[in-house]
Amino acid sequence: MNDSTQDQSGRPGTPGGAADPDRPETVALSEGPAGAFHSDSPGREALDWLYRFVTAIELAPAVAVHSVDARGIVRFWNHACAQLFGIPASHALGRPFRELVSHLERQAEFDAAIDGIWHEGSAPAPRDWQVETAAGRRLWLHSNHFPVKREGATQQVFCMEVDITGRKQVEANLTSAARVFENAHEGMILMDAEYRVQAVNPAFTTITGYATDDIAGATLASLPWGDDKSGFHESGFYESIWSQLDGNDHWQGEVAAMRKNGERYPAWVALTTIRDPRGEAISYMAMLSDISERKRAEDRVRHQAEHDPLTGLPNRALFLDRMHHALATWRRQRDNFAVLFLDLDRFKSVNDNNGHQTGDAVLREVAARLRGCVRRVDTISRLGGDEFVMLLADIGGADQAAHVAQAVMQAVARPIEVGGSQFSLSASIGVAICPTDGTDVDTLMHHADVAMYHAKHNGRDSFRFFSPEMNARVLERGELEQRLRQALDRGEFLLEYQPELEVGSGRVIGVEALIRWRHPERGLLLPQDFLSVAEECGLIVPIGDWVLREACRQVRAWRDEGHDVTVAVNLSDAQFLHARLLDTVDEALAQSGLAPECLDLEITEGAIMRGDAGLDGIVEALRSRGVQLTIDRFGTGLSSLSSLRRYPLSKLKIDRSFVSDIEHDPVDAAMIPAIIAVARSLRLRVIAEGVETAEQLRFLQQHGCDQYQGFYAAGASSRPDFGPAPM
Repeated sequence: MNDSTQDQSGRPGTPGGAADPDRPETVALSEGPAGAFHSDSPGREALDWLYRFVTAIELAPAVAVHSVDARGIVRFWNHACAQLFGIPASHALGRPFRELVSHLERQAEFDAAIDGIWHEGSAPAPRDWQVETAAGRRLWLHSNHFPVKREGATQQVFCMEVDITGRKQVEANLTSAARVFENAHEGMILMDAEYRVQAVNPAFTTITGYATDDIAGATLASLPWGDDKSGFHESGFYESIWSQLDGNDHWQGEVAAMRKNGERYPAWVALTTIRDPRGEAISYMAMLSDISERKRAEDRVRHQAEHDPLTGLPNRALFLDRMHHALATWRRQRDNFAVLFLDLDRFKSVNDNNGHQTGDAVLREVAARLRGCVRRVDTISRLGGDEFVMLLADIGGADQAAHVAQAVMQAVARPIEVGGSQFSLSASIGVAICPTDGTDVDTLMHHADVAMYHAKHNGRDSFRFFSPEMNARVLERGELEQRLRQALDRGEFLLEYQPELEVGSGRVIGVEALIRWRHPERGLLLPQDFLSVAEECGLIVPIGDWVLREACRQVRAWRDEGHDVTVAVNLSDAQFLHARLLDTVDEALAQSGLAPECLDLEITEGAIMRGDAGLDGIVEALRSRGVQLTIDRFGTGLSSLSSLRRYPLSKLKIDRSFVSDIEHDPVDAAMIPAIIAVARSLRLRVIAEGVETAEQLRFLQQHGCDQYQGFYAAGASSRPDFGPAPM
């Protein structure tokens, strides 16, 4: 082959792709189209054939052809090489091939393969190589290497390279996809264009128990989550999926699935359409995840958000939601329902005397009993504290609501045992019925609350149905509470004093301070008209503190006038058990200048019984100051001799209910000597209240009562008569 020139693009100027400086006019081709051919001075026919051969190689569009000599120097570089490697022939010819193209980590293997051709003279099997060009481009090449011989000796090594980078990328993608398919945590299903299963991955088998052989050829609708006839999904469920797939090539949603062992579970399925280059749907891929744990977590979060953490009952938010649902049902179907408000009577004492852990245990037991009183369609909610509310769905009438209320009262009344202690409770229940008592949530809840309030204030341990009259009284009470909050600031309270007299001499030795309220509109109100409201709304302590200060001030003024009297002040249970009681007493005595022995604090038996260990210190501190302590209305409470002996008291006051009937009721007549005997055994003085007749006074004298008060001597007034009373 003669030398030929080559232009900048790498195309040969004359037949022959490259010059050989060492052998300028000779090249040996071991084979030609007609068999072996070699000539130092080829004839015209041979030259024509050679020209056509070289031209064909030079212009081959998909095959890069180059040759190297024994030193690895490039001797031929066709146009496809220039295009593939990005290096024109002018830069490639005469340079070592390994400077132009690196075979990366397999360079030594490539060099050994080329050396083998030179030494053995035979072409190795074609193979694939990953290379990197001098320009930094990485390629995959399918290479054929063969020797070009002359007289049996290898003169050059020709290389034919085909770019298979795209194919390798496809193979890599397929390999990655196969790895993803095999190792994905989600179940994967490959289906054909008719939604028939072709293959499933191991995760699908793990989740469902079904292998490819179990369901191969099955259609999507007959896979383990069942078809439209299975009852798992509504009719037309899968038709809606096909419709969405046709529209946007994707669908995802939750389905009810079943494992091979028959266990049902929730699954999340995502379907994707796979299309060929022409846009035709050729297959479908389904991804399946078992979302059982996620659903359980969601259920836990939802339960925590909608239920009371102590009792597990629905909380206010969930109860109101069900109320709205019940109202919507009533509007459609006219199914009446009832709302029951329930409050445990005197539950506060359980917490105060036994601790909140015991109180919580009692509430949990009450909640369990309430569940047993209603149907599955009904709802019980704990609103907070010891308040519960019940929704009775689709009741036949008031009789059914009354039956449930009675059952609830009986259930609550059964003794509750916690930590070795037994507790007896009762409940006050208010009932409102839709539509009679309201047709919206707020009205029904309010009216049930009003009815419960009346049940509680009419003896407790009962239930009441709402009535408009009840509501009017509640509104009146609300107005009274509002006015009561302003009464202290406006100076609307005043005190009247009822004398306390010696039974023997009739001499006034003390007075009892009794509060009155000069109401701006209703006139003078007695304690029974407003003190219960003050106690419920938290005003009883500040009002009681005012009474204590004012009574001490007034009696000190009377003593300064020469009237040797003491003053008795009633303490509410809340005031007596209040943490600032000692400070309040000290301030009242200090401000007024009244001697402590002139102050008599009257407390109830209930306060003594409800007091904790700290009460011992309070009573001892009061007595050490010289303040007297009287048990008010003795005989009407639950005190025992042991509790009375525990405290250093001053005297007992016999309740007026015993005094009023001593002339007619032998039992009451017998109680008074017994009470006086108890007082004597405890070294306590005795005072009787409510004395209205001379016969009552003589009876008290005969049995050794020390003091008395009542209308027989004098009623209450702002300034009592300190003279002797009639005998």
